[in-house]
Amino acid sequence: MRKHTDKYMITKAEHTRQRILDAALSVFSRKGYYDARMDEIVAEADSSKGSVYFHFSSKETLFLALIDEFAHRLEESLTKAIAAEQGGVHRVEAALNAGLGVFGKYRQLAKIFLVQAVGLGQTFEVKRLKILDNFAVLIKEHLDEAIADKDIQPIDTTIVAYAWVGAINELVMRWIQTGEPEPERILPTLRTMLLRSIGFEHKL
Repeated sequence: MRKHTDKYMITKAEHTRQRILDAALSVFSRKGYYDARMDEIVAEADSSKGSVYFHFSSKETLFLALIDEFAHRLEESLTKAIAAEQGGVHRVEAALNAGLGVFGKYRQLAKIFLVQAVGLGQTFEVKRLKILDNFAVLIKEHLDEAIADKDIQPIDTTIVAYAWVGAINELVMRWIQTGEPEPERILPTLRTMLLRSIGFEHKL
């Protein structure tokens, strides 16, 4: 009986925490980090102030948790997409498709991660850069695999990986802020351009 009760309490706590995160996402997306107030998040979550502060000690903690949530969804999607492919180039292509798909599917989270976290101080910047670094490392790993398989010619894969992340970041940020260009336009052209940059032809 005790185990059943403990499981119920954990499930209830996780549900409450997720409801607070969803409310914070909504408030931060509408008002931005600086103008958002914890009282607004409490009201949006239809929760008590004590419950919100039990899970998140401050607005900064809550904001960082949202960035972690985006990172988790991105990593989960990339891992699943890559596991379904064979060969370095195909895995890199799968990572690009999956990454852009996550940015499109979780546009509000992406806005918080790419736009609002910029300029919020060292704590936020370190976390943001770490996520981008992880993406670049993953791309580099599979570019190295493609070179080993002789699918592409030897190249400085570290530089290529960060250049790719920069291009993806710029286009996604523009789309998030302006609504243009749409993801349907971004994906095929960007994918072809990036693959051609390493000597791998891909049809539009």
